Amino acid sequence: MTDETPALPPVPIPADALPPEFWQGVEQFNQGEFYACHDSFEALWTEAHEPDRTFYQGLLQLAVGLYHLGNHNWQGAATLLGEAIGRLRPYDDNYGGIALAPLRAQAKVIWLLLHETGRDQVADLAQRLGLGVALQQTDPLVNPGQRVALPRIIPRPDPSVVLGSGLLGWI
Repeated sequence: MTDETPALPPVPIPADALPPEFWQGVEQFNQGEFYACHDSFEALWTEAHEPDRTFYQGLLQLAVGLYHLGNHNWQGAATLLGEAIGRLRPYDDNYGGIALAPLRAQAKVIWLLLHETGRDQVADLAQRLGLGVALQQTDPLVNPGQRVALPRIIPRPDPSVVLGSGLLGWI
């Protein structure tokens, strides 16, 4: 994993400050369309400035790492997942209006499983993960009985939305 950090402190930005293409990439990621997601995030990354640039790069590396995992490319998956985790590490848990803490944790579980199972078992690991289908996991790196799935990008609620004010907010 990389220890690179963005040039500026990664302070939270509101979800509505991100372009629609970002949310398109999020939807593609969550549908397991990792190659298309990579294209969406890469288009944003090439035009962005710090600290958004490193944020987009981390997300696109995560997508490409999962794409490599689906193609049984252990080296590509392990390298890019590690890079993605490192790039996303310094960001606030609500940066860009998404839940980064669980995303980082899920990515790290997959990265650890890749290293635990090794190159020769990458196809089995990809199959066990089902590219987005949760499975019952009993590996020693995961709590017994804990369900493990490929990471998902989850939008965070907007703190300016007050529940009970007639607005349903994020339900």
